[in-house]
Amino acid sequence: MSNVDNRYIEEELKESYLDYSMSVIVSRALPDVRDGLKPVHRRILFAMNEMGMTNDKPFKKSARIVGEVLGKYHPHGDSAVYGTMVRMAQDFNYRYLLVEGHGNFGSIDGDSAAAMRYTEARMEKITAELLEDIDKDTIDWRKNFDDSLDEPTVLPAKLPNLLLNGAIGIAVGMATNIPPHNLGELVDGILAIIDNKDIEILELMNYIKGPDFPTGAIIDGRVGIIDAYKTGRGKIKVRGKVDIEELKNGKSNIIVSEIPYQLNKANLIEKIANLVKEKKITEISDLRDESNREGIRILIEVKKGEEPELVLNKLYKYTDLQTTFGVIMLSLVNNVPRVLNLKEMLNEYIKHRFDVITRRTAFDLDKAEKRAHILKGYQIALENIDRIIELIRASSDGTVAREQLIEKYAFTDIQARSILDMKLQRLTGLEREKIDTEFKEIETLIKELREVLEDNNKIYDIMKKELLELKEKYGDKRRTKIEEERMEILPEDLIKDEEIIITYTNKGYVKRIEASKYKAQRRGGKGVSALNTIEDDYAEKITSASTLDTIMVFTDRGKVYNIRAYEIPDLSRQSRGRLLSNIINLSEGEKVRDTIVIKEFSPEKEVVFITKKGLIKKTSLGEFKNINNSGLIAIKTREDDDLIFVGLIEDVNKEEILIATHDGYCTRFLTDTIRATGRSTQGVKAITLREGDAVVSAMLIKNPETDILTITENGYGKRTSLDEYPQYNRGGKGVINLKASEKTGKVVSVLEVTEDEELMCITSNGIVIRTSISEISRIGRATQGVRIMKVADDEKVAAITKIKKEEELED
Repeated sequence: MSNVDNRYIEEELKESYLDYSMSVIVSRALPDVRDGLKPVHRRILFAMNEMGMTNDKPFKKSARIVGEVLGKYHPHGDSAVYGTMVRMAQDFNYRYLLVEGHGNFGSIDGDSAAAMRYTEARMEKITAELLEDIDKDTIDWRKNFDDSLDEPTVLPAKLPNLLLNGAIGIAVGMATNIPPHNLGELVDGILAIIDNKDIEILELMNYIKGPDFPTGAIIDGRVGIIDAYKTGRGKIKVRGKVDIEELKNGKSNIIVSEIPYQLNKANLIEKIANLVKEKKITEISDLRDESNREGIRILIEVKKGEEPELVLNKLYKYTDLQTTFGVIMLSLVNNVPRVLNLKEMLNEYIKHRFDVITRRTAFDLDKAEKRAHILKGYQIALENIDRIIELIRASSDGTVAREQLIEKYAFTDIQARSILDMKLQRLTGLEREKIDTEFKEIETLIKELREVLEDNNKIYDIMKKELLELKEKYGDKRRTKIEEERMEILPEDLIKDEEIIITYTNKGYVKRIEASKYKAQRRGGKGVSALNTIEDDYAEKITSASTLDTIMVFTDRGKVYNIRAYEIPDLSRQSRGRLLSNIINLSEGEKVRDTIVIKEFSPEKEVVFITKKGLIKKTSLGEFKNINNSGLIAIKTREDDDLIFVGLIEDVNKEEILIATHDGYCTRFLTDTIRATGRSTQGVKAITLREGDAVVSAMLIKNPETDILTITENGYGKRTSLDEYPQYNRGGKGVINLKASEKTGKVVSVLEVTEDEELMCITSNGIVIRTSISEISRIGRATQGVRIMKVADDEKVAAITKIKKEEELED
C-alpha cells in the first residue's frame, strides 16, 4: 500500500487534462509558425525525402509511405497519415501541392481517395524547397517515439508555407483557420518587410492583397481581410464566380465556374435542388453539373421571364455559394500557441530563415575551413614530397609514419592522415595545379562566408535572392479576385419588382396577386372571381402596388402600421387570403380603413386624412418614418366618426383634393389651404354634409388634365372632365357629382384617371373586373353614368383601384 498516492480526483483530472490538451496543441493540431506544418505533415515529407521520393524519381505505393511514417516517426492511425497525405495532393485543398498523387485521390464532390494500396505518390518539385539544406545543421532534431532515430523539430522551409498553403486545426479550447495565399505576393511582402522593418500592415497590403484560394472564387470586400491582417482574426466573405448567359429564346443561364474554398460541389448542387423542390426558389427550370477536367461548370437554367439576378441573390442567401471564411491566425511560436497578425507571422518566418541561413553558412564555413586545412597540408607535402616519401618508406607502419609527419613537419593529425591517404596521381603537375586552384577558391569562399556571418545585411540579401528565385520558379497568377463589397442581401433583393393587386375583406383577410393574372375585359363584363369569402365576410378594399413598395395601413382606431408589399401572402385568385392581424400587430376588432403606397419616407411629402363626418387634416410624412410593431397614432377621431380616406400629397403647393359623398355630392379645393398638424390631432371641416349624407371617398388631383371617375354600388360609373368641378373654399356643401338612383345605387368611390390606365373593381363577393378607362364614357356631372360591371342582386361594388394599361382584351 506504500506505493498508493492518495489524491483528490479533481486535481488528477485537472493535471491529466492539461497534459492531454498541451499534447494535442503542440503535437497534433496546430502548425509551427516557421514551416507551417503540423507534426504529421512534417513527418510525411521528411520520410518521403529519406526514401528519396523526389519529383524526378518514380512513384511509390502510398501504403509503403504510410508504413514508413508509422513505423519510424508517427505511432498513430494509418488513416490519419494517409488522409493527411491525400489532402497535400488535392488541388482544391492546397494552393501549392506538396505531394504528387498518382491514382484516385478524391474529388471536390467529396469522393474519398482510393485505398492506399491502390494509389502512388511522390513529392512535388516545390516540396524540395521546404527540405533543402536539412542536412547542413540548419535545424534542431529530436529522438523519435522509441529513441531509435532522429527526426526534425522543424523544416528549413525556404517557402513561407504557413501563409502559402494555410492551415486548419481544432485543438483543445482553440482552433486555427489560416487561408492560403499567392506565392508571388508573399515574396513581395517579405521583401518589403526586410527593406522596411517599420512598414504598416495597410502598406503591406499593397503587396499581399488578400487570401488566394485554390478554388479561385471572389472575396467580397476588404474589410474582413484588413481585420484578419491587423488582428489575426476576421471574417472574409467569399462567393462563387458566376456568369449570366442570355439565350435567344428569352431564357437565361446562370453558370457557376468557381466555388468558395472548402465547399463540397455535390452538396451545393443538392442544396439548390432541394430549394427548388421546397419551392423556396421557383424560378429555376433545370440544374446540371457539367464539370469536367477543364474545371467546374454548374449550369442553372432560369425560367423565361424571370430575372437571373434575383435568382442569384437567392442562391447567395440560401446556399453556400456565398459563405464566410473565419480567419484565426493561430500557430505555435516557440511551442506556445499565439494569434499573430500578418506582419508578426511574416517576421517569425524571416527570423526562422535568418537562423537557417546563419547555421547553413556556419556549416559551409566549417566544411570549407576543414577542406582548406587539408589542402594546405597537401601543398606543404608536395613542396617536400621527396623527403616525405623517404620518411614514409623508412617507417615501420602507418602509425609511425603519421607520428613522424606530425613531429617533423608540424602537420595536424587530420593533415597527416590525408597525406598518407593521398593517391600517387596527385603528384602529377596537373593535379598539383588543381590543388592550388581549389585552395584559392576555398580561401575566397571562406572569406565570403565569414563576411556573411559578420554582416546581417548580407544574410538578408541571400534571403531576398532565394525568395526571388522561388517567385521566378513557382510564382503564378492570383486565382481569387477581390471585389468591392456587395451590399448585404436584404429580403427585397430576393423579390421580383412587379405590379400586384392587394385585396382586403371586412373580416381582415388580405392577399396579393400579380396584376397580370387578371385579364382585361370589355366594359359591362361579369368579371372573374378574385377570392372565396366566408359567411358574413365581404371584399372591402382593393389597391395596386409594386412588390417592393411599403404599404402604410390605417385603421378605424386612427392608428398606422407598416408592411412591405412582398410580406403580404402571394396566393391564388380563389384563395380567401390570410388574416392581416397575423402579419401586423392589430388589436382585437381593429379594421383597415385605407392604405397608401410609399416608395420612400420623404419629409417634404404630406399625408392627408378625410373622415366620414367631413373632417380633414394634414401631417408630414416624416412623422411616420419610425413605425414600430405596435403601430403609431395617425389621427384622433370622434366616437361617431370614422376614417374614410388617406392620401399622399407629393407637391404641397399644386395638388387639390376632391371629396365625394354617398349621396352623389362632391367638393374640390387646394390642399395648401389646410395647415399641417401633428399626428395626434382631429382636423378641420372639409365639407358641410347634407342631412343623412356621409363622406364615402376622396382623391388627390395631381394632374390638371385628368378625368374624375365615379363608381356606384350597382356597377354604374362615368368619367367627367375635371373642368366641370368648380373649385370652392374648404367647408362648403359642394356640387352634384352623380345623380344617384335606385338603379345605380349610392356612390362607392372616386378616382383620378387617364385613358392610358385600366380600372379594377371588386364586389363584396370578391368578383373582380379589369377594364380599360377608355371604354368608360366621358359624360357630364349631373348624370347617372353607364354600366361598367354586372353586379348580382346580392352584392355591391366594394372598392376600385387603377393600374397600368394592358393591351390584350378578353371578352
